[in-house]
Amino acid sequence: MKELLEGNRAIAEAAIRAGVEAYFGYPITPQTELLEHMAGRMPALQRVFLQAESEIAAINMVYGAACTGARVMSSSSSPGVSLMMEGVSYIVASEVPCVLVDIMRGGPGLGNIAPSQGDYFQIVKGGGHGDYHPIVLAPATVQEAIDLTYQAFDLAEKYRTLVVILADGNIGQMMEPAELPPMRPLNGGRKRPQWALTGAGGRPKNVITSLYLIPEEEEEVNRRLQAKLEIIRRQEVRWQEYETEGADYLVVAFGTAGRVAQTAVKQARAQGLRAGLLRPLSLYPFPEERLSELADEVRGILVVEMNAGQMIEDVRLAVGGQVPVRFYGRMGGVVPLPDEVLGAIRELAEKSKGI
Repeated sequence: MKELLEGNRAIAEAAIRAGVEAYFGYPITPQTELLEHMAGRMPALQRVFLQAESEIAAINMVYGAACTGARVMSSSSSPGVSLMMEGVSYIVASEVPCVLVDIMRGGPGLGNIAPSQGDYFQIVKGGGHGDYHPIVLAPATVQEAIDLTYQAFDLAEKYRTLVVILADGNIGQMMEPAELPPMRPLNGGRKRPQWALTGAGGRPKNVITSLYLIPEEEEEVNRRLQAKLEIIRRQEVRWQEYETEGADYLVVAFGTAGRVAQTAVKQARAQGLRAGLLRPLSLYPFPEERLSELADEVRGILVVEMNAGQMIEDVRLAVGGQVPVRFYGRMGGVVPLPDEVLGAIRELAEKSKGI
């Protein structure tokens, strides 16, 4: 049954129902309601909630708890996530599963508390140091935020990696009718994995580390991570399409920008402009093959983002110069309006006529 739910609290409740055992975090707008929901619900369910002294402390607590094989998570917003990057890199290199929620706000610097998509590079391109990518899921509705969070723990455990729910402040703060999933047992009802640190005697000790001082050993770790990423790229791509069949012009956008773009595409169709929308649900892995296929069918592509142009780099790589790729974006927490995007579609159509 659907009920009116706020995005941040819906994400928190979805994690609880997915069997999360421990949450470590620090308050920062616009994700604080997520932490507040955890503060009330987790102790009531006899699970672990801890408000750390900083984001740095929180992510390292996540790292330690994840080493035990427990389902653990944290959440923050843009500058807070920046502080977590060293710990995030340790987590991925150590191959321990966990979930991180980033409710993005305007930047750079402290910026403001308005919705933005300026964390694309920070999260999708790996974050921190080294060669890696987390799985990055980008909801555009409260229902998608629930569903993707519920799936995130399974994905994290399947690949022993970090999964990031990347949403802008609108998704965290808005209220929409949505349906919550059923309550799973703690830890998803599974047994502790063999690699986990349990403190139990009578078996060979497990060692979890991200430190490999011999270069050849470090290279072997990197080869293993890259092989895992190749499997993820083949098996975990997610996207949605709207009016792409027979489209002359394709809009690519995610999150709130994707919602706005869908309205603009609908308006364009009503005015005789055959536009369509591809909305990535997974930013890593990126739906590059499908985008390349669609590029063969259209005359131009418009990328819409709430930043200065970040995802556009992945779009251009996928398209490979097949058609013109243009950009429309708003920065600093300003959300583009459908009329603005419609104008950008018209401009794309006009410029494409001369090609």
